[in-house]
Amino acid sequence: MMTRDDHRRAAAFVDRDGTLIYERGDLGDPDGVELIPGAADALARLKAAGLPVILVTNQSGIARGLFSEEDFGAVQRRLVDLLAAEGVELDAVYYCPHHPDVDGPCDCRKPAPGMYLRARDELGLDLASSFYVGDRWRDVAVTEEVGGTPFLIETGAGGAGAPEGIEKVRDLGEAVEGMLASLENRELNRG
Repeated sequence: MMTRDDHRRAAAFVDRDGTLIYERGDLGDPDGVELIPGAADALARLKAAGLPVILVTNQSGIARGLFSEEDFGAVQRRLVDLLAAEGVELDAVYYCPHHPDVDGPCDCRKPAPGMYLRARDELGLDLASSFYVGDRWRDVAVTEEVGGTPFLIETGAGGAGAPEGIEKVRDLGEAVEGMLASLENRELNRG
């Protein structure tokens, strides 16, 4: 497990499809972007608490030729616009365009730690004190390697692939409640 670096800060790593927006399969059309109710408000609460919000998403449809990187960019711009209309801005976006059947193994496809390590290095983040949210086990499984607190949510894929006994929360809003409570407890324990 990686060690904590007190000069770095915690962040919230959030999956896109099934977590922030409705799951539409391999989404290459910006017209298919629709925020899950309450998602923008949940992100706004994280931002108000001073927690950076990092979007981390697997986009294997690029490798499989189902949509292009330009299509992915258009979908992302639509998401950014919808969030901006709600007063929310993401701090960074990381995506994996690979698929193991097409490109072979890579270090960035979730649950691999590549995107998280890049974010750590580029943004000065402490992965062990960060939070990880997604609707599939692979979205949060990186916590087994880097530490941190996982929140597996029931929207989208409903926690697909989770090992027996893994606790789930209803949605991103409930995950944010847990994150904010954890941050408050950390502050109390420091004082």
